Amino acid sequence: MVTMLLQIVFVVVIAGALVATVTLYLRGRSGTPRADAESGTLYVTGVSPRPAAQGEQYVTITGTLAGPSVSGETVYGRYAWDVNQWPSPGDQIPVSYPPGKPQHWQLAHPGARPPLGS
Repeated sequence: MVTMLLQIVFVVVIAGALVATVTLYLRGRSGTPRADAESGTLYVTGVSPRPAAQGEQYVTITGTLAGPSVSGETVYGRYAWDVNQWPSPGDQIPVSYPPGKPQHWQLAHPGARPPLGS
């Protein structure tokens, strides 16, 4: 009787851990800004050279992020970007980020895509 009860408890604990793991994975990989995200602006200070190839290519962007709770946080990121809309230093790109966590910023630009393969 005790062995059967322990087996049932073990199965319930494992199932709960599995559900929690899947939920956290899906929430973190959604790629959409959360409802409580703050909007800000990324002032581009550096960008990788524009390649000769057409289509989407990798670009590394460095800039200063400014928003309601952040003033002047230096950030960078790597994105797949349409070559015909290549960014340049001095551009101001709209971004969103969780309150108080500007390191987790996301672009809101039509030329940007998530990194290839993600």
